[in-house]
Amino acid sequence: MTSAPPRSRLPDSPWLHEEVGRRMAERLPWIKLQPHSWLNWAPLVGGEQSHAALLKTYPEARACLDGPGAAEALARWAPARGWNPFRRGPKLQQAQPGDTVDMVWANMSLHAESEPAARLADWFARLNIDGFLMFTCLGPDSLRELRAVHQRRGWPEPSLPFVDMHDWGDRLVGAGFAEPVMDMERIVLTYSDGAALIDELRGLGRNQHPQRFGSLRSRAWGQRYREALAQELPRSEDGRLQLTFEVVYGHAFKPRPRVKPGEASAISLDDMRAMLRAPRAGG
Repeated sequence: MTSAPPRSRLPDSPWLHEEVGRRMAERLPWIKLQPHSWLNWAPLVGGEQSHAALLKTYPEARACLDGPGAAEALARWAPARGWNPFRRGPKLQQAQPGDTVDMVWANMSLHAESEPAARLADWFARLNIDGFLMFTCLGPDSLRELRAVHQRRGWPEPSLPFVDMHDWGDRLVGAGFAEPVMDMERIVLTYSDGAALIDELRGLGRNQHPQRFGSLRSRAWGQRYREALAQELPRSEDGRLQLTFEVVYGHAFKPRPRVKPGEASAISLDDMRAMLRAPRAGG
């Protein structure tokens, strides 16, 4: 009997996502609440290293995974046996229907959501009262140099349009969140050539624009594309191709529900319990 072939290793998380996750984790000390439980949404997109940083930051908290790639990440990060640094602290688990947590962590996934309003509503429902959402996504200045090349050449857009951080703040409020705090920064990456740049973009995700090319391009077209990038993209002082990424950071809280006098309102039993436990104004 022959042994089963080794399982192929899942691809590493994109470097940019790991770096953004590290920078988002630096913002956690701003939050006074110490979560007893938290959810990592789309963990393979968000990054293995940033997940490890969260386990270290909240060693006693219950950690769970959900969203695209959650099952694959669970199999990779919490194997059934064998030593693994991610097994320190509470056991990692798959989120269950109806579970609520004190923090939802979503690194570099929101800009790829086809229904972002529905996703924000879903995260809101998963949070306990006074729990908080931490997220990052790409902003509208991302890939601006590449968009300019596509426009000059008459090619379709290289990605979906990205949402401005102020609009994300409005969407958070519309989903029921309170005290949204938004921030942004631009990160400029450089590449040795067009092929390296294309490889990087493939690792970050696919082009979901509805007017993208409807079929595969030829090898000859691919060569022309790389030549166009080499000719038209700006270069750094040392001659490397440059590409800008605007990163939006946001966090917001789930407030206690308010019931206006004289109105018929429907709230969940858990929310009612949270209201009864809340301290009254003036002590």
